[in-house]
Amino acid sequence: MRARSATFTARQRSNSSCSTDGTPNQGILPGFRRHSISIPMLVISDSDHYDLGTSSGLKYGKFVDWDKMPAASSESCTEPLPSDPKILKSMARAGCWSKNHTLRAKAYNHIIRSIRCRAVTPDGAVYRDISGKLFGQKKVSTHPFPQFMEGSQIPMYCLNKGGLNAVKKVLVCVENQFPDITYCPILPAIVSLLLHYSEDEAECFQNACRLIACNDPDMHYIDQTFLAYQSSCMTFGDLAKKYCHGAHKLIGTTDHNLFSVYSDWMMWLFGGLPFEYATRVFDVYLLEGVKVLYRVALVLLKHYRVSVTSRESEITDLRQDIQSFVASIAHHLTVDKFLEKAFSIRLFSGKEISLLHIANRKALAQKGITLTQRRQSMHMAIDLQSFSSGIVTAQEMRIIWSWIPERFSVFHPTLLFTTSEHGYSLQTLYSRVEGYEPTVLLFKTLDEELRPEIERYKWMTAHPVESVSEEEFPKARLRSRSFTPSVSRPDTFASSLSTAGTSQDSSFLTVPHAEPRPAHFRSVPHLPTKTASMFMAGSREGIIIGGGGGQALYIDGDLHRGSTQHCDTFSNPPLCKESFQIQLLEVWGIHNTV
Repeated sequence: MRARSATFTARQRSNSSCSTDGTPNQGILPGFRRHSISIPMLVISDSDHYDLGTSSGLKYGKFVDWDKMPAASSESCTEPLPSDPKILKSMARAGCWSKNHTLRAKAYNHIIRSIRCRAVTPDGAVYRDISGKLFGQKKVSTHPFPQFMEGSQIPMYCLNKGGLNAVKKVLVCVENQFPDITYCPILPAIVSLLLHYSEDEAECFQNACRLIACNDPDMHYIDQTFLAYQSSCMTFGDLAKKYCHGAHKLIGTTDHNLFSVYSDWMMWLFGGLPFEYATRVFDVYLLEGVKVLYRVALVLLKHYRVSVTSRESEITDLRQDIQSFVASIAHHLTVDKFLEKAFSIRLFSGKEISLLHIANRKALAQKGITLTQRRQSMHMAIDLQSFSSGIVTAQEMRIIWSWIPERFSVFHPTLLFTTSEHGYSLQTLYSRVEGYEPTVLLFKTLDEELRPEIERYKWMTAHPVESVSEEEFPKARLRSRSFTPSVSRPDTFASSLSTAGTSQDSSFLTVPHAEPRPAHFRSVPHLPTKTASMFMAGSREGIIIGGGGGQALYIDGDLHRGSTQHCDTFSNPPLCKESFQIQLLEVWGIHNTV
């Protein structure tokens, strides 16, 4: 296999292994500084030879600082590993090779060799060819940081100086062979982990390339563009809403830039976790792909929420606080308990997660995010200066906006209808929201109660208005299948707000009381067909949301009166007292122009 010729333009710059405050970094090489004028360089020196250490006889240990490594057996293993993926998966989850360095190295090679890849995937021979051209016999060579490392760092874990030097070389060669990788902040950590269990640099390079070049439709390992990476972050945010409601509530109420917190989730795992935990996660990741990363990150988020219960008011930097918690996870959970909890989560299927990822990717593309986009702020917080509502403040709308799916919350809200300006006409409401989806309906009762209901479907009419009489309407409302669903179902109505103040009161908005049931996917396994078909209906006589055993929400055609009950669709408690009068009603959509 012939390698592409390597072309690099390097501007000399001293490469300090110090942090921004001048103190030496402990095992972390500074990454790209976004606002730096100079191009950051990787300095590769043959003086950084590896220290063989006490276990130099190990075939797979020459890049390891054995004084830093967790205790493990140095015995060689001659028994062949099974070829059945199910058996290997069970072994990885149980940590069967976690106590034997050689066995884990053989397992990694065995698993990665079986990954389906592109027909032409760079191998060890390619590495030896291009590394000779790039680095040659020079004592010291400098190369620009690979562009996909923008903003990221190289975790040393338990590598020696020679190991760090080898990681740099492998990353430079990966960029040479994969110019389409434009953004991949986790790749340095993956290469670093692989190198601990590699015989040489060429083997590490080959294994990393196979993960990158995987073309198995049922397996995904590494996001390679800014668009794909941000889509994964949004997908994690959606999963956090469902599985870690308490943590999501905390983030939404204490950090204005909620998306920036979720954008760190992969870095919690690759570079944040202690080495023993990171390798156990990596064992399973090689066999199960990215889905296991969602599981592990959700466990971290759940336990972080528990750990800060008594000190919420003391948190000044939420992102840093989570990172500190991840680094100290051993004080909260053993590695076995950690993984046990991860696999006890009844997560969505891989297919459903894939559909959600695709939907998020489309939303970002619609917003103008491209494959080659550089890192930018994805924080789409409500503009405090321009936002205006008769029901909620800008800060309260930020909280509400944090509840909707990530693919919608990246857009700004736009007011479509308000009774204070457009009058109390249901027909006017229909005409003004037509063509918009999703929408958020807010209303305040005469008792000063605020009730935002999150809708993710088009407003629609169950039957032609002329053919449905007021008497027939309650029966007709459940027959409609004319709406087009998005990937996810709406949040249950238990996520509504309950207050007893006014919109000028700083305590007006309270985050959902009780324990809300998070959003469900609209798929047969989650809800019976009959229940799923009772989602929404409307005519000139009114709007009904939810059905079966009651109506979660009913609003009459004059937009003056409403009622709420438990219903089978959402299994919700009543939103407030059963019958109420509406003081003000607003419908908000998303402003999705680029």
